[in-house]
Amino acid sequence: MTEMFKNLIAGEWAGSGNASRNINPSDTNDVVGEYAQGSVDDLNNAVAAAKAAFPAWSRSGPQERYEILKKASDEVFARKEELGRLLSREEGKTLAEGIGEAGRAGQV
Repeated sequence: MTEMFKNLIAGEWAGSGNASRNINPSDTNDVVGEYAQGSVDDLNNAVAAAKAAFPAWSRSGPQERYEILKKASDEVFARKEELGRLLSREEGKTLAEGIGEAGRAGQV
């Protein structure tokens, strides 16, 4: 059975029940995963959550923002091999390209 990946909205996993299947383009027998399709309610909840989070984010200073983004970057770098394999399956890239893309994402 393929894992169903949901959308993270306001700290909660959400999904309408409908899903899109992601197939590895270089091996069409390989289902990378199934991803929840957001509903209109999911969209409205995500927009409301973003609006609610904006005031605190806009008041945060450069150091606090740096620390949050650095934590995300460190996580991407720590998992770049795993993420690179997933990117290769999802996009049909070579493993080297997938790992390289994951590494570049950690630099952004």
